[in-house]
Amino acid sequence: EAMQAAAEAQGLSTEVAKQLTLQTALGAATMASQSEDSPSTLRKKVTSPGGTTEQAIATFNNGGFQTLVADAMLACADHSRVLAKQLGDS
Repeated sequence: EAMQAAAEAQGLSTEVAKQLTLQTALGAATMASQSEDSPSTLRKKVTSPGGTTEQAIATFNNGGFQTLVADAMLACADHSRVLAKQLGDS
């Protein structure tokens, strides 16, 4: 959703932004699921020095992306425990 909105904000049509976003996600997921390489190794393989992926990753890192993802995963896990307890009590 955020990728599509950003692409639209840069002037792409809704449909083009949607397709580029979906193909980016699908391509990454397909590559990861079909490779024996770790995500880190795959990232290094597709990141050209000075390229677009490198710029995006640098922006993510500068914005605290890893911490944000870790916090989101923790919130999800915490809430799943709450839900499990509630379901177990009923």
